[in-house]
Amino acid sequence: MAASASAQGWVLRPAVAADIEVIAELRATVMRADLERLGRYDEHRVRQRLRDSFSPRHTSIVMIDRELAGCVTIRPAESRQWLEHFYLAPHRQGQGLGSAVLRTVLGRTDARGTTVGLNVLQGSAARRLYERHGFVVEAQDPIDVFMVRPPGASEARKAWP
Repeated sequence: MAASASAQGWVLRPAVAADIEVIAELRATVMRADLERLGRYDEHRVRQRLRDSFSPRHTSIVMIDRELAGCVTIRPAESRQWLEHFYLAPHRQGQGLGSAVLRTVLGRTDARGTTVGLNVLQGSAARRLYERHGFVVEAQDPIDVFMVRPPGASEARKAWP
């Protein structure tokens, strides 16, 4: 993904292999409360799952000034793109940054006419963010909620009175 900027002063830059450990730490921090609530937190596993699936080629780093504020991965899958590893530093959450990043990323998938899938932990506040951007539940289990968004879903929702 090429760099993009907005009035909020953030940019997306391509990830590099050296980003892996800082992103693994960000994942552990961001997911800890939800994983603990679900009885699934493991200090090693939470980081290793990121390391095992990290793809610099498909990952963008959210930067504000010179600070790594988050990351997002859009990985090609069979019939869709897969949104994963979307984490924002806790002090950057709740300020509209997540919505701004999602609008940018989903604008790109919409332009390609691509469906996007993701999974979010049961009870996670992030689910509301995804729903606001047109994602709907496709399936769920006791741990994960699997969501999907067809191309242009956010725009279609805005068209309703």
